[in-house]
Amino acid sequence: MIRSQVLICGGTGCTSSGSKAIQEAFREHIDANGLSGEIKLVQTGCFGLCALGPVVIVYPEGTFYSQVKPSDVKEIVEEHLLKGRIVDRLVYDETSTPKEELEDGLVSLNDTDFYKAQHRVALRNCGVIDPENIDEYIAVDGYAALGKVLTEMTPEDVIKCVSDSGLRGRGGGGFPTGFKWSLCAPNKADQKYVVCNADEGDPGAFMDRSVLEGDPHCIIEAMAICGYAIGATKGYVYVRAEYPIAVHRLQIAIDQAREYGLLGKNIFDSGFDFDMEIRLGAGAFVCGEETALMTSIEGNRGEPRPRPPFPAVKGLYGKPTVENNVETFANIPQILLKGADWFASMGTEKSKGTKVFALGGKIKHTGLVEVPMGTTLREIIYDIGGGIPNGKKFKTAQTGGPSGGCIPASRIDTEIDYDNLLAMGCMMGSGGLIVMDEDTCMVDIAKFFLEFTVDESCGKCTPCRVGTKRLLEMLDKITQGKGTMEDLDKLEELCYYIKANSACGLGQTAPNPVLATLKFFRDEYIAHVQDKKCPAGVCKDLLTYTIDKDKCIGCGLCAGNCPVSTIHKTDYTAPGHKLASYEIDPSKCIKCGVCMSKCKVKAISKQ
Repeated sequence: MIRSQVLICGGTGCTSSGSKAIQEAFREHIDANGLSGEIKLVQTGCFGLCALGPVVIVYPEGTFYSQVKPSDVKEIVEEHLLKGRIVDRLVYDETSTPKEELEDGLVSLNDTDFYKAQHRVALRNCGVIDPENIDEYIAVDGYAALGKVLTEMTPEDVIKCVSDSGLRGRGGGGFPTGFKWSLCAPNKADQKYVVCNADEGDPGAFMDRSVLEGDPHCIIEAMAICGYAIGATKGYVYVRAEYPIAVHRLQIAIDQAREYGLLGKNIFDSGFDFDMEIRLGAGAFVCGEETALMTSIEGNRGEPRPRPPFPAVKGLYGKPTVENNVETFANIPQILLKGADWFASMGTEKSKGTKVFALGGKIKHTGLVEVPMGTTLREIIYDIGGGIPNGKKFKTAQTGGPSGGCIPASRIDTEIDYDNLLAMGCMMGSGGLIVMDEDTCMVDIAKFFLEFTVDESCGKCTPCRVGTKRLLEMLDKITQGKGTMEDLDKLEELCYYIKANSACGLGQTAPNPVLATLKFFRDEYIAHVQDKKCPAGVCKDLLTYTIDKDKCIGCGLCAGNCPVSTIHKTDYTAPGHKLASYEIDPSKCIKCGVCMSKCKVKAISKQ
């Protein structure tokens, strides 16, 4: 008789922190204490609180243990599972409370600041079920939507329901999902395809990966529903090979669905056939663009195709095709089960439902969050994310990765939806949200994203291939203190040219980080150009390291660790100190920062 379940996060983040070793340790100590018939171990997907991993939750108590080590497991098993005593030192602090205030001393995880403002639809099963067990998915209404669709609804009914829900593509463009399906459905062909875009390439983005790792069956179910709606019998999931856990679990789910008759011939005895397979990508960012993705699936070099014809008319292998990303598909089963009005009741007038964000950067609680559209940036950063560490000030948040822009502190109360972000010159993108504090140089950030785009350009069209390279050269020049005010005008002009003339979405959005930083942080560009200074102290060529001789205690740690021997003792001894101070020769300094990191009295500064 099972009396307790131990849920261990098996997402990529916790796996990289050693959750597999923790799982093995639990198995060993549970067996050693004769509890194997009473305790069930469950490996789940991501819980969302990635900063606290590895994560373990014990039910029925709901005890949330964070940053667990294999050496902690023996104590959890012997104290909690055997004797019923919670191991207080490992409990996440926000879920604990004084014993006199609460009978069991625990607050529900759903009542913590990180979770209580969230509304999980796409992530509803992540961290809840075993993603490698189809029975657990079925137990939480899995495949019920597919059964309803195949036995009670026409394809037209399905498309109408998705359209009425207001669901827009979560891959970045925000194109209405139901409308996309309706464009493909009427087209006659001997074969149609459904494609799931799991080529998640934005730096700092891991939403789709986490859904595939934690709830792969919902993607299978949604693709089958889409296939029924548009008349397709074949599906492909295009996922990058850098996601081995996601690929492994998705393949297990596909095999299980086939075994249960939920993929293949005559599903639910409805006469509907649908099967699918995985295609691995080699990590090319451009293959996130739908036509480049389809070209890659066909076995060719991943390059975008001119449109029209659009994929709904001529897509994969020249046949009508619908392509949506993982998060878009993850919403479909719930929309069909609970109805269009249920989904449309969340969000804003033109951006319905919820959005998953990968919250990273200078933020206390890095991880996955899912909030209704229209939630403000302030709520996400401070109420859910816990604010900026070390007392630093919030400066900006980068949305949409290399294709997006930035939301400055002055716009922190902006309601996040597709239209508000576009009005600011930003975009939702797939959902990466990188938080930056006052120590961030916005010129350097623009340069970072341009370096990424230059590397990832497929090279097919000149505006992107050459134009982004010229942009990067100008940004390099500015960060080296060699830029002119005329360069800023040229930079902006070239950005608009690239946007207007590039062949696909990668090139058309590549200048966004530059334009956004120019719009909101032009003063930083001017400081780099006119004052030859980096206000944030980031751009190495514009830095000067100096030693405050009155603070220097003459220990010589800076000089002893300087790789180019540019720090020397002076004749000056500060009042109250016994040893002479040191100074840095700026003409020889390579600005590596080693001296500053070694100084125990913080006598060295950079400016």
